[in-house]
Amino acid sequence: MALRYICCSLETNMARTTLFLFGVLIALMSSCISTKRLAYLQVSEGPTTDTLVGLRPSLPPYRLQVNDLLSIRVKALDQETIGFFNPTSNEVLNATQEGDLYFNGFVVNSHGAIRVPILGEIPVLGKTLEQVRIDLEERLLADVFKAESNLFVTVKMPGIRYTVTGEVGGPGSQIIYRDQVSMIEAIAQAGDIPITGDKTDVVLIRQYPLGQQVHHIDLTQISAMDSPYYYIQPNDMIIVNPLPQKTWGFGTTGIQSFTTLLGVLTALTTGLLIFSR
Repeated sequence: MALRYICCSLETNMARTTLFLFGVLIALMSSCISTKRLAYLQVSEGPTTDTLVGLRPSLPPYRLQVNDLLSIRVKALDQETIGFFNPTSNEVLNATQEGDLYFNGFVVNSHGAIRVPILGEIPVLGKTLEQVRIDLEERLLADVFKAESNLFVTVKMPGIRYTVTGEVGGPGSQIIYRDQVSMIEAIAQAGDIPITGDKTDVVLIRQYPLGQQVHHIDLTQISAMDSPYYYIQPNDMIIVNPLPQKTWGFGTTGIQSFTTLLGVLTALTTGLLIFSR
């Protein structure tokens, strides 16, 4: 009678253990990340053919905001006068000279204006770089230079500065010295998104004159290139959230899941052997 009870108890425990292991196996299999969530800019399923992406209309020009930093260069025949407007050297600024621009450049203040020698405060908030250049040339020709001085003015921003945080290789602030940068290029500059990052719902926080707005973009689909948020702007913040598999702790690849399952099976088998003695 006692032997039958022990056998029934062992059978019940084995059945429960089998069901538990089956559940663990299903959980581990579901934890593996599909390749559809890993690749960038995928086309819809079908025959493998070349995909032609139509030309996108030109992006609207960036409009200046408070705390933007401008590099303004004035060139003319009157070398003595242009020294007031070019506090740094006339060489092209590069990454090592960014600190000089911080101290000698022109910052958009809280009133939406920049302070220019001789001219005073000039409102620039909400204007494009081209509009600011035209305004400066008109003011300089009217108040400082003569028409025959061959005045030449350039207005630029010192690259595109943005911030990437979350599930990326190198979170932090980045700067790229180009006029147009895609989100994929910006993320690649920050170390790319690892296998545990969610490429299907990348969050973009963009600054506007009236505040901030949150946008979402799926970088796994080719249609992302048509999004108005595919190309970043100065002061953008990109947030990449982790996939749920990272918090589950089961593993993100087949090998990792198999290793976890093997560890669970070993522990359970050892426990059953100790219990049955």
